[in-house]
Parts: sequence; structure tokens; C-alpha cells
Amino acid sequence: MNRRHFNGLLAGAAAMGALPRLAHAENGIDAGTILLGQSCPLTGPAAELGTEMRLGAQLYFTEINKKGGIFGRSIKLTTLDDGYEPDRAAANTRKLIEEEKVFALFGYVGTPTSNAALPIFTKAQVPFFGAFTGAESLRNPFNRNIFNIRASYFDETEKIVEQLTNLGIKSIGVLYQNDAYGQAGLAGVTRALTKRGMRIAAQATVERNTVAVDPAVKLLVPAQPDVIVMISAYKSIAAFVKASKKAGYVGQFHNVSFVGSRALANELGPEGNGVAISQVVPFPYAASIAIVREYQQALKAGSTAAISFTSLEGYLAARVFTEGLRRAGKDLTRDKLIAAFETMRNVDFGGFNINFTPENHNGSSFVELTIIGRDNNFIH
Repeated sequence: MNRRHFNGLLAGAAAMGALPRLAHAENGIDAGTILLGQSCPLTGPAAELGTEMRLGAQLYFTEINKKGGIFGRSIKLTTLDDGYEPDRAAANTRKLIEEEKVFALFGYVGTPTSNAALPIFTKAQVPFFGAFTGAESLRNPFNRNIFNIRASYFDETEKIVEQLTNLGIKSIGVLYQNDAYGQAGLAGVTRALTKRGMRIAAQATVERNTVAVDPAVKLLVPAQPDVIVMISAYKSIAAFVKASKKAGYVGQFHNVSFVGSRALANELGPEGNGVAISQVVPFPYAASIAIVREYQQALKAGSTAAISFTSLEGYLAARVFTEGLRRAGKDLTRDKLIAAFETMRNVDFGGFNINFTPENHNGSSFVELTIIGRDNNFIH
């Protein structure tokens, strides 16, 4: 039989369905594994945020894997350390997508680091799920690949300013990290005050991954605002609170959730009493809430770490992501996963609701306020 005759028979057989079709598998998917990628700080001044976010996610993924995974596939999370630095996050993102060939990106920590990853995962059309940031840059303009499970910084700062103004507070200062995260929080406070015909009384910055707060103390303390709203991570915030008190400041301190509540309380010790923090997940000490109870049980079984808002957020992100995998079905693709997330209309995950639609991938606007108490525990 000559080659032309053989090729003709082969083509005819394929056309009649006599030959098996070769399935094209998505990156990060095989018969037994779903591979996810994460870039977050595991070292440096923001390390506790990345460590806790990863811990919470791993607690849930471990539970699922022990039960046989999702349609027989185990979920594997590959985490790379970025030290909370954008350049490293960008390099990690390229490595995760191009070399590790992950199916999706999960649980990034921080605004500047997520912003650095944004053009990379957008070009590659890789889902980016559950980042630990409330920045508007990951919400507007709409990006089909991004899904947020936490409230925005606009939601958080609106809640803080609403609470303060309802109490009669007139003078509000701002300390913000000198990067995209700090600018996002500053914009939120400005927006909330403008809505009420008010202006920021005084403002100052601190550089990311530093505790160089003396210039900020010299600017803000003499202005004596009634409250200072702070947008930075726990190391710099703790240094600022201690230095401000030492310099004679007697007003209140408020933080947005990214600060890392448990880490901040530990850094402040007795000086943390009365420091307020907005939260975007349920109170992690309230075992009466179903999802919190599940998280506490998983934490007790799988770790010696203390309960924290951040690890609960990681657990919740993993819980919601896994539900998306289940809804997407056995023949998993990125498009099917995105479509599956978009079917989650007001889904109750045991006391925490998520609402995704094809037009809106911001799943929650939940915010509540907490305070560090005298015993270094939290009050809400």
C-alpha cells in the first residue's frame, strides 16, 4: 500500500469516528491532580500574612484530598515566596504559569504584588482567585479571570468612617503605605469623608517592608487628629502606634483588615489595647458560626498555630474555590471553572455568603469592626 493510499484511509477512518480523539488537557490538570500556584510573603516583615493565608488554604485542601479529592483529583498548592515585593511576585507568576504550568493562581497576598501579576495572568488567561487584598485595581475594570471573596478597601474604609462619624468624630488622619496598597486605602478614606463633606485632617506615609515611622509620627502627632486610620502591614503599624503613644498621641487607631490582626496584636502586646481593625471574614473565635466551627476543627487537627482572621480567610478561599471545581465537573477546563464560579448566586458557606455573576466577580461586601482587648484578644 502506498503512502498516499494509507493517508487517505487514515483520514477517512478519523472522519467516521473509527479512531479515538486525542484529548487536549489544560495545564495543571491530570488524572490525579489539580495544580494551583500562589505567590505570597513567607519571609520578611509581612511573612505572617503569607504563612497564615497558605496555612488556612492547606487545611481545607488537605481535608478534601483525604476524602478522595474532587472527581478523584487531589488539589496541590505550589507556593513561592515573594517577600511582599512586586518584582519577585511578577517573576513568581511567570514561573508558576510558564514553568510549573499551574491550572490557576490562588491566594496571592497584597496589592502591589497582585498588581504586578495582573498583566501576566491576564495575557495567559489564567484564573486568579481569592487574593488577600481589597484593591479596586482587581475589581475595576472588570477582568474575567479575577474572582474576589473579600470586601474591597472602599467597603472597609466606608464602614470605618461611618462608625467614626456616627460617634461624632470630626478629625481623621491617615497613615498609609507608600505603594498601591496604601494609595488604595487612602482613596477609600478620602471617598468616604468626601461623601460626608469632610476632609483628611493630616496624612503621612511609611515605606513598604520598613519600620521607618519617625517622619510619619512627626507629621501626624502634632496635628492631633481624633483618630488615625492606618493602611499598612503589621510591623510598620506596630512601630507607628508605639512611637505615636510615646510622642504623646492620645487618640484612637483604626486599621483595615490587611494589617494582619493576630500578627499586629502579637507585635503590640499590651499597647494593642483599644486598637481597632475592620474585618472581612466572620469572627474566627465564634464557634456558633458553622464555617468558623469547621475551620477551628481543621486547625486543631492539622496545626499548632493560633486561630486568626487571616488563616480563616485562606480556609474560606479554599472552600469557595473547591466548590467551583465541583460545579465545573470532571472534564475540567479553565473556562468551565470560570462559568462554574459564575453560578454561585448568594451561596451560603456556613455563615459567609458568596455571590458571583457573569458581570460581577466580587463575591462579598461583608465588613465588621473589631478591637484588640486588654488581654490581647479580640472584641467584636
